[in-house]
Amino acid sequence: MIVRMWELKAYPEGLADLLSWLCEAALPTIEMNPLHVSSEVFSSTDNRVVVISKWRSSPQSLPDPPKHLVARSPHSWDFTPVDR
Repeated sequence: MIVRMWELKAYPEGLADLLSWLCEAALPTIEMNPLHVSSEVFSSTDNRVVVISKWRSSPQSLPDPPKHLVARSPHSWDFTPVDR
């Protein structure tokens, strides 16, 4: 299992539109991948958006967001479970 965390900062006036784009256009492009397990979307009071997606292997990148909605471009990190 690989978990990908994707994070960006939206312009305050663009947060609602960014979330709509993410949920209606971007996430469906990765959710049809057979290696995709699940995705969750989070937002914060400071206009950050985080997507946590779980993959069997080989995570697929989300498409680039519309530039006019984004105050800081996306960053992503991959994590694997730790046995404890």
